[in-house]
Amino acid sequence: MTAMSIATILTAVSDRRPPVSTASKTSKPIPLAELAAMIERRRAETGVGELPRNSGKRRTPGKKALLDAIRDAGGNW
Repeated sequence: MTAMSIATILTAVSDRRPPVSTASKTSKPIPLAELAAMIERRRAETGVGELPRNSGKRRTPGKKALLDAIRDAGGNW
């Protein structure tokens, strides 16, 4: 008997295809500071300033309560 992963067995007998990764096979992770610099550079090149925030017209009661709690705790989301 050969050791085999249960996932391999189930994939072989099911009609579903194996999951596909959305990660690029050619790109490599970049540091967050480098990403922030790239975004700032693109904003400067395109002339895009501050982006508008969501108006919040369709917030659920739960989301409103969460934002109120954050505000009461001294935060500003």
